[in-house]
Amino acid sequence: MTTFTLEDKKIIVTGAGAGIGKAIVEKCLNEGATVIACDINQESLDNLNRKSKFPTNLYTYTMDVSHYDEVQKFFEYIQNEHPDSNSLINNAGIYLAKNILDYEISEIDRVLNINIKGFVYFSQQFAKILFRNKTYGSIVNMSSVSGMEGSSDAIYGLSKAAILGLTKSCAMNFAPYIKVNAVAPTMVDTSMMAVIPDWRKKEYLHHELINTPVLPEDVADTVVFLLSEKSTHYTGATFDLNNGGYLR
Repeated sequence: MTTFTLEDKKIIVTGAGAGIGKAIVEKCLNEGATVIACDINQESLDNLNRKSKFPTNLYTYTMDVSHYDEVQKFFEYIQNEHPDSNSLINNAGIYLAKNILDYEISEIDRVLNINIKGFVYFSQQFAKILFRNKTYGSIVNMSSVSGMEGSSDAIYGLSKAAILGLTKSCAMNFAPYIKVNAVAPTMVDTSMMAVIPDWRKKEYLHHELINTPVLPEDVADTVVFLLSEKSTHYTGATFDLNNGGYLR
């Protein structure tokens, strides 16, 4: 009988200090997993550690996912301290809520470096460990409805669309050892939602068939499913978590 239990999982989560990432960490710990939580914000990780009900199963690591040298050092730490890690949640991302006409070059680079390169760096280094050890595992990439339907912030939309392509390609490249899937949520009730233009919020909500707002915990439930034995036959798939908002 297949279950949702994650007791055999050791999971790396990026962007783990707040919002969706924090909810994923908490859900995975509740399901019995061990979690290595990464974030650029040391204070948010300290709070996560302090409030955790499962402190012995939680490890934290401060880093910038867009710096390749830091990613390499992190995976040296993983290889030495947690070589049995078997799951990766690529979640770290930023949203500047800007029109493409107003973007500075440095801002374009920052969004793409975090939202795309960070996913690439982590996927590459994680896969190398599992292939070297010939062990099986999972990657879950956090995309967005913006990557499927477009965004008022074109650079953000570009970055999230790229993650859908990365997911399919990595599913091909990493078979049979690693399943790779994506989650594409609609607006989620986090601090990021505060910077989405009101007209865009209304547009998204107008399309949705279910009135209940999507919470970080709902996204985390989908991630738990994709890490569990119940998702054995899924790879290269995108899970639309959008209240039926875009049925095309």
